[in-house]
Amino acid sequence: MAKTSTVFVCSECGATSPRWLGRCPSCGKYNTLAEEAVTPIAQRPAAKSAFTLPRAQRLNSVTYEKYDRVSSGISEFDTVLGGGIVPGSLVLLGGDPGIGKSTILTQIAANLSQKHKVLYFSAEESCSQVKMRAERLRLKYDDLLILNGNCIDGLENELDGVEYCVIDSVQAIYTDDLSSSSGSVGQVRECATKLMRLAKSRNITFFIIGHVTKEGALAGPKVLEHIMDTVLYFEGENQENYRILRAVKNRFGNVSEVGVFEMTGEGIEAVSDYSGIFLSESRGQEAGCSVTPSQTGNRCMNVEIQTLIARTGYGTPRRMSLGVDYNKLTLLLAVLEKRCGLRFSDRDVYVNVMGGIKLTEPACDLAVCAALASAYLDIPVDKYTAAFGEVGLTGEVRAVQYAEKRVQECVKMGFKRVLIPAKNMKSVSKYADKIGIVPVLYLSTMIKNLFPKEG
Repeated sequence: MAKTSTVFVCSECGATSPRWLGRCPSCGKYNTLAEEAVTPIAQRPAAKSAFTLPRAQRLNSVTYEKYDRVSSGISEFDTVLGGGIVPGSLVLLGGDPGIGKSTILTQIAANLSQKHKVLYFSAEESCSQVKMRAERLRLKYDDLLILNGNCIDGLENELDGVEYCVIDSVQAIYTDDLSSSSGSVGQVRECATKLMRLAKSRNITFFIIGHVTKEGALAGPKVLEHIMDTVLYFEGENQENYRILRAVKNRFGNVSEVGVFEMTGEGIEAVSDYSGIFLSESRGQEAGCSVTPSQTGNRCMNVEIQTLIARTGYGTPRRMSLGVDYNKLTLLLAVLEKRCGLRFSDRDVYVNVMGGIKLTEPACDLAVCAALASAYLDIPVDKYTAAFGEVGLTGEVRAVQYAEKRVQECVKMGFKRVLIPAKNMKSVSKYADKIGIVPVLYLSTMIKNLFPKEG
């Protein structure tokens, strides 16, 4: 039987070469040739005739396949997945070293092993190290299967009856079909493809840990993310206790879901009360802070926006933002200067969103403008006041979605006043007896309401 051979394929133009070259002879790009396996024709299964394929059918006649989700035992993780684990799916979890990827998946594997057959395939740690971590986390792991190795070819024989499998990590495993070392582009692509075939053919759910590059992206080819059903990022600083789990791709749920966790001595715990993370105790005392109810996926949470304005020491003022899009910040500064007379052309502007949350929806515009105006005028915004709304280039405050849920969240958190777009007033009028609702039609109206002495 002919042995599987390999070729080197350029990731930019697709040109092939029988051996590795530093520069692609076709497109001229450097370090783009990656090894890939090529199965000889003699080994390939006989091609089926096109007439043996199932005939096309109407979409309304297709039987809907219902996915019965399974709880991972961690509520926030289930929320980010869209309500639980879908059997037969591939879940890729990426994050910086030491962020807690192995810890949270060890907890999930132990929880699932109480009712299901679960295998933990550790390619980076020995079996004793995994057991040591499980004991430190005080987990019930009596029925959890553990396997230490690096070659994925022998994994299929260990999957009899297994419903869930953890791969730690995809950069540490390899297949004998390729001669390159583990972690290379070809190895990562080939191993991920094999795992996908196993998941779909045997209805096994794979949790795959992936490392990230210096730029924060998942290491390996982009096709790795295309193969996966769900791609999650674990974010946070190693020096801080809080972690944020974010979905960037989910075929079975909302991609804007965010989960909040706290790293403790007994593992990672879900956080349900976000007030201590995204809201500071000193808000309302210093200028430059405002609060907005942000809609992330199916949940709404109040997030604090902090700004700092200082006179620039150079000809061109600096603009820095964390959690708010840089182009959006530049646009809002121009609107404030043109429509409200607040001059930022000679001042450095810094914007930060508490807790590492990224505000991508336009509903946060009004709160960002409130924080900028507060910092410019050096007047604090009342700590029990929130704001939301989209700001146009004319200074008009436009209506946004989920206005009712946003006001309801402000009522729940004990806020006394909320500034909203005037066009959303009708949908939230039922909360008028519980919180002060201020309709805002133009940005200048918001400044007059927040800072009456300056208006």
